[in-house]
Amino acid sequence: MFSCPRRWGAGSGYERVPAGPEAQKCNPEKNASFFSRMTYSWFSRVIVLGYKKPLEREDLCELHESDSSYIVCPIFEKQWRKEVLRTQERQEVKASFSKETHARKPSLVYALWNTFKFVLIQVALFKVFADILAFTSPLIMKQMIVFCEHHPDFGWSGYGYALALFVVVFLQTLILQQYQRFNMLTSAKIKTAVIGLLYKKALLLSNVSRKKFSTGEITNLMSADAQQLMDLTANLSLLWSAPFQILMAISLLWQELGPAVLAGVAVLVFVIPVNALVATRVKKLKKSQTKNKDKQIKLLNEILHGIKILKLYAWESSYQKKIIKIREQELEVQKSAGYLAVFSMLTLTCIPFLVSLATFGIYFLLDEGNILTATKVFTSMSLFNILRLPLFDLPMVISAVVQTRVSLDRLEDFLNTEELHPQNIETNYIGDHAIGFTNASFSWDKTGVPVLKNLNIKIPEGALVAVVGPVGSGKSSVLSAILGEMEKLTGVVQRKGSVAYVAQQAWIQNCILQENILFGSIMQKQFYERVLEACALLPDLEQLPNGDQTEIGERGVNISGGQKHRVSLARAVYSGADIYLLDDPFAAVDVHVGKQLFEKVIGSSGILKNKTRILVTHNLTLLPEMDLIVVMESGRVAHMGTYHELLSKTRNLTNLLQAFSEQEKAHALKRVSVINSRTILKDQIVEQNDRPSLNQGKQFSMKKEKIPVGGVKFSIILKYLQAFGWLWVWLSVAAYLGQNLVGVAQNLWLSAWVKEAKHMNEFTEWKQIRSNKLNIYGLLGLMQGFFVCSGAYILTRGSLAASRTLHTQLLDNVLHLPLRFFEINPIGQIINRFAKDMFIIDIRFHYYLRNWVNCTLDVIGTVLVIGGALPLFILGVIPLMFLYLTIQITQSLNFWVRKACEIETNAVSIERVCEYENMDKEAPWIMSKRPPSQWPEKGIVEFINYQARYRDDLGLALRDITFQTHGEEKIGIVGRTGAGKSTLSNCLFRIVERSGGKIIIDGIDISTIGLHDLRGRLNIIPQDPVLFSGTLQMNLDPLDKYSDRELWEVLELCHLKDFVQSLPKKLLHEISEGGENLSVGQRQLVCLARALLRKTKILILDEATASIDFETDTLVQTTIRKEFSDCTILTIAHRLHSIIDSDRVLVLDSGRITEFETPQNLICQKGLFFEMLTEAGITQDSVTK
Repeated sequence: MFSCPRRWGAGSGYERVPAGPEAQKCNPEKNASFFSRMTYSWFSRVIVLGYKKPLEREDLCELHESDSSYIVCPIFEKQWRKEVLRTQERQEVKASFSKETHARKPSLVYALWNTFKFVLIQVALFKVFADILAFTSPLIMKQMIVFCEHHPDFGWSGYGYALALFVVVFLQTLILQQYQRFNMLTSAKIKTAVIGLLYKKALLLSNVSRKKFSTGEITNLMSADAQQLMDLTANLSLLWSAPFQILMAISLLWQELGPAVLAGVAVLVFVIPVNALVATRVKKLKKSQTKNKDKQIKLLNEILHGIKILKLYAWESSYQKKIIKIREQELEVQKSAGYLAVFSMLTLTCIPFLVSLATFGIYFLLDEGNILTATKVFTSMSLFNILRLPLFDLPMVISAVVQTRVSLDRLEDFLNTEELHPQNIETNYIGDHAIGFTNASFSWDKTGVPVLKNLNIKIPEGALVAVVGPVGSGKSSVLSAILGEMEKLTGVVQRKGSVAYVAQQAWIQNCILQENILFGSIMQKQFYERVLEACALLPDLEQLPNGDQTEIGERGVNISGGQKHRVSLARAVYSGADIYLLDDPFAAVDVHVGKQLFEKVIGSSGILKNKTRILVTHNLTLLPEMDLIVVMESGRVAHMGTYHELLSKTRNLTNLLQAFSEQEKAHALKRVSVINSRTILKDQIVEQNDRPSLNQGKQFSMKKEKIPVGGVKFSIILKYLQAFGWLWVWLSVAAYLGQNLVGVAQNLWLSAWVKEAKHMNEFTEWKQIRSNKLNIYGLLGLMQGFFVCSGAYILTRGSLAASRTLHTQLLDNVLHLPLRFFEINPIGQIINRFAKDMFIIDIRFHYYLRNWVNCTLDVIGTVLVIGGALPLFILGVIPLMFLYLTIQITQSLNFWVRKACEIETNAVSIERVCEYENMDKEAPWIMSKRPPSQWPEKGIVEFINYQARYRDDLGLALRDITFQTHGEEKIGIVGRTGAGKSTLSNCLFRIVERSGGKIIIDGIDISTIGLHDLRGRLNIIPQDPVLFSGTLQMNLDPLDKYSDRELWEVLELCHLKDFVQSLPKKLLHEISEGGENLSVGQRQLVCLARALLRKTKILILDEATASIDFETDTLVQTTIRKEFSDCTILTIAHRLHSIIDSDRVLVLDSGRITEFETPQNLICQKGLFFEMLTEAGITQDSVTK
């Protein structure tokens, strides 16, 4: 089952979201018997099914209710809230006694303990029983050796010992598996709970917190840091189990070797402070590592969301260098951590040897009569072998604790960061108005400059209110203040009822269209269809492949900008809220569609006629329909009143109307023309039928993440080894082979030593050879330490090389993928490759590979040693292996299988990273044929029988396009939604490649040159204004090619100079992620300034001024005509007045050119262009002017 937080303000609980029918299978564990639970036979059906075919979601049963996120998450959140309150109470108590108190953060560990303590105790009990049974085996083995020495004829006692040993190991295996199962399940539940809390926190962040934590950093918290916490939980029992096993081993060794064991204890005590120093250094490196990882993921997230801009401007290589620079810093830290790991491996390997050497040495020195017998040697060595694992694990888990402490600090910092304050707005207000501001001032953070100042607004219930003003005047900020997303500095804000919000940039989910509109609400068929009709979506549904069941891609990539806004509007309408906040929803739709939306949805006869509606708009022709108009200027209410009041009492509205032509002004002075709805619907259907359908153009299905089936191919492991470097591969194999050979030699040497001691007749003879034997045993130990140290160093160097190579290849492959790939693949999947999968490759995979190689060699060595002593044993190995795979009797083989499974599981990350290698790429960035340095000089663009389609299996999006521009000519490109306007501009940049024909620019076929040579010589102001986090200067000039003087000049031309000069840091003003601390209009002007800096001979304007007011639009158009007067300009626009003065207008319909003439001639022809002008209310007189 899945779960999701309820909508903000609806409570702190979670709702159970029912999955499909495939998840309704009852969990067989609920009714399983004790034997079935202990042997996992209840899971046999899934194992058998997985053997027959790859498992799919519907093959699995539902989770046990106690394991489901909708149960786990709210329980943990409740404990976290309690911890927060307890911490606040403690701070208040301390503050009452002392003025200076150190602020203590609420502890995530305490909240986790209070949530999962009973399960953790259960896990601990399983581990205790398993450890006790582990030490029972050497005791039984000791009795078996004593029995063999004194009773060579055997007897029933011998069979009894053998049976006892089998039973103990069998029970240990069963209990150990239960421990492993509950341990991993608890770890997963902890990760689930933490991620659920992180997700809910992310929805409540204040503006200050959003600046502090980018989307990439939050993603990293949910992936890497939550995973780190899960990994530690899985090994948490070792913190007490390892010391327990060490104490048990030492106490049993005391019985065998007496006080000599204290020498081994002394060695252990000596190593503890060494490990503490290493752990301290590892903690510092972990902090540096996470900072670098955060920076990389943050930049990657912005690159992938702005990938179209990077491709259009040919910036991929520049940003690739930035990523690689951060990556190199990350690898430097990783290298230092690797060298510390080399030292740790040396100490870890030498500790068991040093303990045994010191113990045996002191054992001989304490009493010259001490002789090693078979009983003492093999019992002691068995205990030393048991001691070896906790000695190996304890420092590792301590290191993991240190690293997880860093992750916990990061998680706690995020969870304790500032949230939106509910007290910013009174939502329980009961009065005669829906929204009220009284002397209210707001800023984006508590210490920031006020953005809205001294607002006094009263909005009656059911009123239709327009908020107008120039770019940056605070229109959208007023809506944010009503939502409670701004910091209230002074005054009172009141709001009555629920709120629905339609953002200026439409927010679309990656799900079917119906789910986008319902947004979790219950389906009410009649009202749903009414909403679709009102929002002009019915004709769209007829054209979509599956109607309202059609899947919409991430960020709505497979629907037009106008369709996105209409879907977003429909979602708000369907919610049935009391108050509707509408941030310029008509900017991206055609004029006649906007009129229908106003009439059917927002206006006095619309579906929302009885609701409170606040509309931010630049369309001043709508003002006569308003009950109240609020005119914003510099964050203040300049004027407020009805349309006629403002028109009669102030000149402000008149000044705004002067941005229109005389015809538009006259049109605004009368009531908005109400176009017959049937006519509109008819026009809309014609528009939909004329344009290429989604089957012909951008038919879409969001690509599901590829899930590998079957075993991991050896070719994947081979790719890793190639990246590792074959020299390092063979050296590491040699080192680990040498390490295990020396380990075998140690055991053989002890065996031979005991055998010689047994045949010694005189004590003096034994005393003479004792020192030599001990010295050789010590030398073998030192050799083993050398091999271990060498192997760890080689592994570090090789793994660094593999990490660097695979990351570089991954980044290069991703940046060379066509734009279409990013439209059909969720950005989160790609980010996961760089975050989680690279984390596994960097940190885990080589560790698992090393353990598996070591364990494999250890098992082989053991088999060979026993086989050499007892050749008949080899005949029993095969059935023993089969028996083990059945009941998992041998701990060493158990460990070997686990590591083999871990290798295969984690090798999937290598497969995912290499997945993009064989995908279709864009053309090369640079080719052997390169254009002249001054190309293009004239700006002549020629399309010859050009055709294009989005995929080979789709119809043509452009058909037989043939036209030619003159140098420095201004071309307007118009057409209804989906006619192919933006596709035409994409083809110029080879975002969409040709299916036939060619494009020639100044005599060069653009298909014969590299993409960067092409895109770097063209200029575009795109429809969606994309900014990156960083300074304003960096956003204007990411390649650092221009002087400050040039930057200020373009800012002045874009009418942004005054705004930037008012900022405290001016050009160094920090832009937040996605440019969220600028209005959409300001972002568009920054993009214009960027284009002015990058002055080339050909400029494409792709609906570039849709998000700015008419007055600023007029100024911008004037600037463009002046500054690009010697350039060829291709303008795509919804606002037809912006292309009226073009030299020629190109009219597209259904992917074909239907008209191409001067505006005056096209009007005389009374074709499609004339119809569009008529719908926009533009007359022939205004065109001739």
